[in-house]
Amino acid sequence: MDFNKLWQNFMDMVQNHYMDFGGRMNRAKFWYFMLVCFGVLLAASIIDAIVTYGLLRAIVGLALLLPIGGAAARRMQDTGRSGQLGWIWILIGALYDVVVLLMALSGPWGVLAFFGLWPLLSLAGLAMLVVTILIIYFCAQPGEAGPNAYGPPPAPWSPN
Repeated sequence: MDFNKLWQNFMDMVQNHYMDFGGRMNRAKFWYFMLVCFGVLLAASIIDAIVTYGLLRAIVGLALLLPIGGAAARRMQDTGRSGQLGWIWILIGALYDVVVLLMALSGPWGVLAFFGLWPLLSLAGLAMLVVTILIIYFCAQPGEAGPNAYGPPPAPWSPN
């Protein structure tokens, strides 16, 4: 597995397909993109735990919301399903990350805000979990072999 090819795939998705919700994406390209996204978010979380208090992870999470949602929508469209579930995931994730970002920016008052916003964060987290499980299930399905309503089949892609 070539890490440079994985990183090029990630950068291509972030730079050229930031808000691309049209077309199709094959499984390998999607899951390797998600692998690099997970690594970037994990690194941001580790640095955030050392340096700040929730700020960096929330900013990186907000920055990756649209590319991840777009990639999930394109992957679901490859299976013949509508990619509209990606928008629901983006809205819930944005709500969650904005609340966490505001709490991190508020400093000591963030603790008081945490107790006031706990029900909202809990509901957003639960909704995010349910939608994420559905998206993972739909994205793990094999794509349709021929053209479908969302376009021609995507070009094959491999990290090797």
